[in-house]
Amino acid sequence: MAQQDVEPIVQAAHVSLGYSRKRKQEVTIVEDTSFSIQRGEKFVLIGPSGCGKTTLLKAIGGFLPPYQGELLVKGRPVQGPGPDRAFVFQDFEQLFAWRTVLGNIVYALQVTKRLSRQEATDKARFYLELVDVAAAADKYPHMLSGGMKQRAALARALALEPDILLMDEPFGALDAITRNQLQLELNEIWRRTNVTIVLVTHSIQEAIFLGHRVMVMSSSPARIREIVDTSTAEDLSSAAFTDLSQHLQSLLVRQAPLLEPVAQLSAVE
Repeated sequence: MAQQDVEPIVQAAHVSLGYSRKRKQEVTIVEDTSFSIQRGEKFVLIGPSGCGKTTLLKAIGGFLPPYQGELLVKGRPVQGPGPDRAFVFQDFEQLFAWRTVLGNIVYALQVTKRLSRQEATDKARFYLELVDVAAAADKYPHMLSGGMKQRAALARALALEPDILLMDEPFGALDAITRNQLQLELNEIWRRTNVTIVLVTHSIQEAIFLGHRVMVMSSSPARIREIVDTSTAEDLSSAAFTDLSQHLQSLLVRQAPLLEPVAQLSAVE
């Protein structure tokens, strides 16, 4: 991926994340982690279950402040959630059940972007077309399949025109055929919007197919094992794809040595 901006859109320097217990004891989930993400990059987090991938995603989204280190978005410390960062989760029930698909997006745009009803409707229809769910605009969420619900949730997130799209295993609960189709569509959406994507997955194949770089995390408390460039291996049948799959598998199974924090940061700048 051509890197156009000198300053990364996300920078983490020696970040540690955790949750407080009684008597202010900190339970560390992510430990001394340093990395950066370029604007327009598709950056994937992968690692063992419970290692802190979602925790790190929440921190970028502004829902969990670091208790150590510095986390910057667009050059400024993350102070909380904002419309410049939009989430898409694995859970199918992300939409308001009492609003139509179109109504869900219009409401989000009126609240966050302060658009008029007509402006919000026009923008909502554009993004429903983009994710191929325009035919379901007047349906309610309970009338949709899982794949259609995820398309609608993605349309709502994209309609906010965020700088960063944060995706937490968005296709993990879908059947294989639907999942593969949405992976293809997400890559096409990225080509059309160039939005920065930070995606969590358990699938090595998905990580390589969707990502420009894949950050492999260790077991909790998580640190970085390696940040792997996967941008040249979009073709699933290529030797490069097979080699990268085997390499990522070895990092996850054999538990390779951890990168030192300084090396983590310098490797991506």
